[in-house]
Amino acid sequence: MSEKEAGKAAVAGIAVDCGRRALLRGMLAAGGTLALAGCGIGARPGPGTGGAERLTGGRVTVRWLGGGVVEIATPDYKQIAYGDAWIWNNAGWTRFNVPKAPEYASRDAFVNYVVGKRPEAVFVLLTHDHGDHIGDYFEMLKGLADAGVPVLTAGQSDLMRKGLVEDFKKAGLDPAKIVANNGAGMNFGGIARHGAMTARLVPAVHSTLAAYPAAGFMLDIGGVRVYISGDTDLFGEMRTLGARYQPNLGIVCVGNGPFTMGPEEAARACQWLGVSHAIPVHYAHNPFVRGVEAGDAFQRALAQIAPGVQVSVMKPGETRIVAT
Repeated sequence: MSEKEAGKAAVAGIAVDCGRRALLRGMLAAGGTLALAGCGIGARPGPGTGGAERLTGGRVTVRWLGGGVVEIATPDYKQIAYGDAWIWNNAGWTRFNVPKAPEYASRDAFVNYVVGKRPEAVFVLLTHDHGDHIGDYFEMLKGLADAGVPVLTAGQSDLMRKGLVEDFKKAGLDPAKIVANNGAGMNFGGIARHGAMTARLVPAVHSTLAAYPAAGFMLDIGGVRVYISGDTDLFGEMRTLGARYQPNLGIVCVGNGPFTMGPEEAARACQWLGVSHAIPVHYAHNPFVRGVEAGDAFQRALAQIAPGVQVSVMKPGETRIVAT
């Protein structure tokens, strides 16, 4: 993780004041994206402007693995996705006084756990290259692939095709075989498919070590569309993402501190995205971010900002079933 830009780090509150939004407008305009209009709060988006309708009748299980990392699966675990790949080295359990589940305590235990599920497809979605997201990535992919698990990974195209190529090779992995789209990954607005899952890459406002863009995902799994924020600040294009993709579930970072948006901003993001269910992550895993109270703070903020959204505040290792 890296510090947000100095000007943004000084901004507090829930980011509805015109000054902060003017800053975000300028930053987004530089990338050719939509700017915020005025200082009013938008309504829940309607039918998808990009041809996507809100999914209904779906069901997924979500297990928080600490930090910003989640395991998302169909109820039968035939389709499994991981939002980032910091598993056995994940330090996000300690401040909750929760012992790490044995299946996540080592590479071999993790591989055996996944193999035991007999999945038809495992999709590892990498948002960016900070250690608390990529920490066990190559070992994870290598272990699963060697065990015969049908695993693919996806991430931003330049990161996959150039930034991590030598790392894949050092780990004994062929990018053309392990990275979606024959090694190409995907870029913003692009799609990658594996098994019965579809992932779309969406922007995130964050830094990276190798200067390739940070990202989030819209993941279709089990008839549910899941927004995985990765590490990000609140930014106006979240409204566009909500209108375009119509996500059902938001898995959003709430850690605040030097790195990402906090609980109040994450609540606003969920309102703009139009989700019906939200799960807070990326807190209490290092001393610079908010502690275990951040999840409850997010729930309180969302009750004020978008009271119709159901919130699941979890401890690492816990599982929730989300239905649409």
